[in-house]
Amino acid sequence: MYQWLDERLEISRLYHKFLRKAFPVHHSFFLGEITLFAFITLVLTGIFLTLNYEPSIRPTELPDGRTVPAAYASVLYIDSLPFGAVIRSIHHWSAHIMIAAAFLHMLRVLLSGAYKKPRELNWLVGLGLLGLAVVTAFTGYALPYDNYAVTATRIGYGIGASIPWVGPTVAQIMFGGEFPGSEMAIPRLYSLHVLWLPLTLIALISLHMVIMIKQKHTQPKYAERIAPGKILGVPMYPQQLVMMSIVFLLYLAVVSFIGGVFIAHPIEAFGPPTPQTPAVKPDWYFLWIYGILQVIPSEWQFRLFGALISPEFLGGVVVPGILILAAVLLPFVDTRSDKQRYLELPSQHPLRTSVTLGVLVFFIMATLAGYKIDFQQAGSPLGDNRVLWVLLLVVPAVTTLVSFVLIKNLYGAKNEASGQLEPKAGD
Repeated sequence: MYQWLDERLEISRLYHKFLRKAFPVHHSFFLGEITLFAFITLVLTGIFLTLNYEPSIRPTELPDGRTVPAAYASVLYIDSLPFGAVIRSIHHWSAHIMIAAAFLHMLRVLLSGAYKKPRELNWLVGLGLLGLAVVTAFTGYALPYDNYAVTATRIGYGIGASIPWVGPTVAQIMFGGEFPGSEMAIPRLYSLHVLWLPLTLIALISLHMVIMIKQKHTQPKYAERIAPGKILGVPMYPQQLVMMSIVFLLYLAVVSFIGGVFIAHPIEAFGPPTPQTPAVKPDWYFLWIYGILQVIPSEWQFRLFGALISPEFLGGVVVPGILILAAVLLPFVDTRSDKQRYLELPSQHPLRTSVTLGVLVFFIMATLAGYKIDFQQAGSPLGDNRVLWVLLLVVPAVTTLVSFVLIKNLYGAKNEASGQLEPKAGD
């Protein structure tokens, strides 16, 4: 049977060409695979949820006599099914894990210099994957259509609609009209969430893996001493495949435990949409943007060529846009020709490492600002806008400066000495 298939499909050639490729063994490399495993789990659990969800806000009567939107009623039905609430919870937490693993994966690439030539394209693809994962999570926000989901999604709608000149068009594409209120909003977000965005993610994941296989993996620094000029690792089949299978099973076990113990988003606690606005904070991957919006005064608005530049646009679009633009331009600005195959140590590049730490501290401080109202209610100084501005601007700058000086002084001389000891070409 194998010979018959091999004659027609050239399986042996496929085996030697792809399945025997060497994969470096390093714990940080599993971050990319965990991202993939989370996406696979999202697809599998999403199929179950899709089969039992109604993307509509038409009035539906519950057995207890209440009339609620159909989307809300269908989520109640899912939770009533055997393991339905757990599967929905696994779907929820897998989205968090996917975004977190993708972010840490990109952070590892950034700190190790693996974005440089010839890997600029894969860096851009990775940024696209991270951004699409966040957008996909956002489109799923409104689908339960409870009071919490509608309020949280309204914040995103306001940010999109605030974009000068094209804001109404963006809102129309994403929501099918004003949100909440438009009957097309839930069907539009549903189609984006379960079809168009996942298909785009699959395409980018495939492209990311093809480029990686073509360009070969980067390797830890120690591989340069052990096997210079070669890929130090294990073959894709069977060793790497076995390790990936074990990690996938461990992932399923951990996320199932989390999903069972910490049931996500109990919609009955919030109830269907009402005129009252509940105390809402977005999930952690949006909380830093929410924090920026909290500290920007409402007076910060002006008109430019007839368009209104609002605080929502400044905090929700301009600040994230600057960070995204910097990430996109990074591989084309940092063109220093280090060894392309081996990962750089963060201590070898004090400026890049210290700026990265400063940006991470900025994210933390902006996330802290998201709790401004809670701090005000508790009478904490952190509820003061002036204190939060210091945390947002001064603390990241000081972190960058101090970390640069420390890395430069502690590791600079050591790196120069090790560089002098390396054999030069022709020695």
